[in-house]
Amino acid sequence: MRKILIIGAGKSTAQLIKYLSHKSQEQQLHLVVADRDLQQATKACASHPNTEAVELNIDDAAARQQFILEAHLVISMLPAALHIEVARDCLKFGKNMVTASYISDAMLSLDAEVKAKGLIFMNEIGLDPGIDHMSAMQVIDRIRDAGGRMLLFESFCGGLVAPQSDTNLWNYKFTWNPRNVVLAGQGGAAEFIQEGTYKYIPYHRLFRRTEFLDVEGYGRFEAYANRNSLKYRSIYGLDAILTLYRGTIRRVGFSRAWNLFVQLGMTDDSYTLQDTETMSYREFTNLFLPYSPTDSVELKLRHGLKIDQDDLLWDKLLELDLFNDHKQLGLKNASPAQCLQRILEDQWTLAPEDKDMIVMYHKFGYELNGEKKQIDATMVLEGENQTYTAMAKTVGLPVGIAALKILDGKITKPGVQLPIDREVYEPILDELTQYGIHFKEYEVPYLGYNPHHQ
Repeated sequence: MRKILIIGAGKSTAQLIKYLSHKSQEQQLHLVVADRDLQQATKACASHPNTEAVELNIDDAAARQQFILEAHLVISMLPAALHIEVARDCLKFGKNMVTASYISDAMLSLDAEVKAKGLIFMNEIGLDPGIDHMSAMQVIDRIRDAGGRMLLFESFCGGLVAPQSDTNLWNYKFTWNPRNVVLAGQGGAAEFIQEGTYKYIPYHRLFRRTEFLDVEGYGRFEAYANRNSLKYRSIYGLDAILTLYRGTIRRVGFSRAWNLFVQLGMTDDSYTLQDTETMSYREFTNLFLPYSPTDSVELKLRHGLKIDQDDLLWDKLLELDLFNDHKQLGLKNASPAQCLQRILEDQWTLAPEDKDMIVMYHKFGYELNGEKKQIDATMVLEGENQTYTAMAKTVGLPVGIAALKILDGKITKPGVQLPIDREVYEPILDELTQYGIHFKEYEVPYLGYNPHHQ
């Protein structure tokens, strides 16, 4: 039996375990699922053949190394910062490794040693990063093969709720890490290139510079810019491209409303507030407003943000219970962002019957035989339930497929890498179609530039 060690039994591993377990008989696999919470690992393995749950504290070097030593391949589903210790052990013991996370500088520093040992450390093989890389490179390579020259590449992705679960005024619920949503866009200006001109959007303007996207069967969405789009020029071999832009998808109206929190300062994570444990939601909201001996918190907020009483923005704020004087935050020494997250979790946590949805949208502008053309490609996937979510599928399935291709010797290029080579993306994208993960392509008129980005 070939032993695959999966470290981390969080949300995204459900589909990964199901996929590999389903393949385990014909592929002669035995899965060892390791987590610091044995109960969580046991639950993840329940009813799946050829799986074994074990307890592992990642800081226990001896235990960690023993598990890695006994494995034929290691999949790390840990938080990104924890991959590096696993990677060093895999290097030491000559084991191939797969992660869904971005390649860190520390991981990249191992590249020469990984190549010298003929090992494969495949990273960025989840959804975003992952399916975005593979689906983009498939079309870009096709355009290049035909003799075309890339002019424009825009890519958008969002984790949302499926239409039947879209039940609040924000058209949004948390389908992944709430903290990442609250802190989105912080840590530097969004940076991209538009028609050969570098563009920057500072954080305080980010949610007012959006682009509309129409997806067949699902209506209209909006997208705001991701932090740094320019790093993808070298990754995708697009150094001469005129337009390169990546963004996050939300339903129309979300960004305008979210911008209210940005303007108030509620998304700030750089300092802690006083007495947050006993602070009410209303008191938290009032922290960011000027003192008035007569005006209510509601009135001060409306005046300060220039919101009319009949504006839908006001209804969105009321829906979040921001002015409740009885609910307490119950957080010690919390930052504004942590307090806001607590309030939002009341309203935006998925109900048991809710389903999530992934939307991805690519635009490829190119010149072929002197004619400018454009291909738009969309992918929408709805989750089955709270276990086999769209997010778990789009992260877990590419990881599992890549792991098997490496074990079977069908992916052979050594080094610390991401899935941009044909030998990687073609078989993985092909197999993903069996699970409903596929792109619809449309030929559309080439726009050259988008007036939203001027």
